Amino acid sequence: MQSDETQQRYALRRTVVLVGMMGSGKTAIGRALSQRLDVPFLDSDHEIETAANATIAEIFARDGEPFFRRRESEVIARLLMGSPCILSTGGGAFLAKRNRKQIKKHGVAVWLNAPLPVLWDRVRHKDSRPLLRTANPYATLSEIYDARTPIYAKAKLHLAVGHRATIEDTTSSVMSLLLTRPDVLEAL
Repeated sequence: MQSDETQQRYALRRTVVLVGMMGSGKTAIGRALSQRLDVPFLDSDHEIETAANATIAEIFARDGEPFFRRRESEVIARLLMGSPCILSTGGGAFLAKRNRKQIKKHGVAVWLNAPLPVLWDRVRHKDSRPLLRTANPYATLSEIYDARTPIYAKAKLHLAVGHRATIEDTTSSVMSLLLTRPDVLEAL
């Protein structure tokens, strides 16, 4: 038997752009949210990797961060022009004012606000994070967290990510948050 939430139908009116730190759950929550809403899930990092035929880490190493950030802005602007969807962005994407302007104009930003200990638990064993390839990755993560948190706070919607919250729990919380905005998500 299906739950009431899965039987309920929804109309997504604007693209939902998930923003936040690496490890906050943007990709996992984005995929789950897109399934619940029956809309496409897009990941800006994946789109960049496909276009460049290289990983984010390879692009950073070969072309540098400024080059990557320009391509990232181009991709985000393009993806926002399509039909409403769930869009996961890289951790640094929301830092650029031009990206925030595009997101505000064509979608809505949802900040997945995970505390530093949760982020560290999730990213410390992954080598796919170019910004953490330092002598002290925890200190680097902490510095990035401190610098980015005030900018992520500019997102229209905020969700505190619980330490033990499952993907399903967090996805349900995002759904509830989105339903407070009928211009974004409407129950049919």
